[in-house]
Amino acid sequence: MINLWFVNVCRHSLVVKHVIGNDETVGSIPTCGSMNLKFTKMHGIGNDFVVIDNINGEIVLSSEQIIFLCDRHKGIGADGVILVEKKQDSDCFMNYYNSDGTLSEMCGNGVRCTALFYKEQILSKGNNQNIFKIDTRAGIKEIKLENDGTLSVNMGKIVFEHSDFPKESLEIEGLNIYCASIGNPHAVAFVDDIEKYNLLEIGPKIENNKNFPNKINFELVEKISDNEFNMKVWERGCGATLACGTGACAVYALALKYQNAQKEMSINLPGDKLYFSSNENNEIIMTGPAVSVFNADINLN
Repeated sequence: MINLWFVNVCRHSLVVKHVIGNDETVGSIPTCGSMNLKFTKMHGIGNDFVVIDNINGEIVLSSEQIIFLCDRHKGIGADGVILVEKKQDSDCFMNYYNSDGTLSEMCGNGVRCTALFYKEQILSKGNNQNIFKIDTRAGIKEIKLENDGTLSVNMGKIVFEHSDFPKESLEIEGLNIYCASIGNPHAVAFVDDIEKYNLLEIGPKIENNKNFPNKINFELVEKISDNEFNMKVWERGCGATLACGTGACAVYALALKYQNAQKEMSINLPGDKLYFSSNENNEIIMTGPAVSVFNADINLN
């Protein structure tokens, strides 16, 4: 674990507790902020989040506060903020916000982190629960904590027709684009070599293209074999990230449809690797890690 210290003047401050062996170090900076917020920094193969226990429902964050928390220079730094909240008919609700403060329907890496957070931070210590039902804006997702510590998520069925994108393939920025949704929309381009393309230039153009009324996530994909693909992602509301679980699900489904891919597949992302299969109901099963990095408190207005 890395020893982290955050300094900001008056408006925000951070209290970090860092443990190395039996030595504990605590640092704090006075603030005139009005809310002390406990959080856990987590990530799923580099797709990182500020995760907050809001089971009591008392925390309401403004878009400005979310943007601050996600700021990698002035705040904590993250691709998004997750408020873990109470919800009937499920263990909890993943209230997910992008780093620009906008709501998101679903986050595949985030839902694995939510399940691990719920087990580690909300359930009593020593609990044996290893199957979780996490509600999202895209419906309830069932997550299983595997024996090797990874988490498998039933992501549900992909759809290839949606009001967020045209039914037919498109040519945008010289790329042949296929679209799919698994709770949020994705535009996918299969290319010979993803390194030949400038994602930072192409990504925002496709995200904001007029064919996508609610904007869209974008994935560049390179086929390595029938069961392995490389992928880079530009996320709607976030920009380039190290990983995107729902994007990888869209790639998996479109690779089955257009790339003669096998039903068991791995997808290599800048942050690491995710594994995919599908069950007898054609629901996508995504497997990957979730990691708790550190716990801390932050004061903010």
